[in-house]
Amino acid sequence: MFSIDLADDAQLFPLEARHAEEFFAHIERGREFIGRYVGFPDRSTDLESARALLAKYALTAGEDGARFFGIRQGGTLVGGVLFPAFDAASGNCEIGCWLEPAAAGRGLVTKACRVLIDYAFGERGMHRIEWHAASGNKKSLAVAERLGMTREGVMRQNYSHRGVRQDTEVWAILADEWPAARPA
Repeated sequence: MFSIDLADDAQLFPLEARHAEEFFAHIERGREFIGRYVGFPDRSTDLESARALLAKYALTAGEDGARFFGIRQGGTLVGGVLFPAFDAASGNCEIGCWLEPAAAGRGLVTKACRVLIDYAFGERGMHRIEWHAASGNKKSLAVAERLGMTREGVMRQNYSHRGVRQDTEVWAILADEWPAARPA
């Protein structure tokens, strides 16, 4: 298995079905915090449903589609980043993230997203990367801004999460914008 160092004590790695116990323990630690804006904690209610979620993403990754990556800090899974949509044929993809409270504020998500953006633009030849986040998720929106993305608009009440209609902000960056936005 490969991992990429994000910091002295933090790594990014492919999150697979074999990590289900670790993933489920992580979700349990941060369920309410993570689930405030992200839907998959509500679909990972036990070990088997967590394993099924990871297996689904492993299958789509094998088909060159959506995929999950974990972030470990000090050997413990504390969050992750993902391509919830990855369409190489069209040159478009979407990046997302999640993190448990104990790991927030350390820049791990921003660093991990830069790795995914470098991969998508540099290795896969993507043209456009999107970021979708609930308008109330200010920390997620701040990551999009730190990544040099442009806020393109708001889809009003387009998503129901835990019975409440949410507005979704759409941010994006194009391949030719990334070199200027990426820190040296």
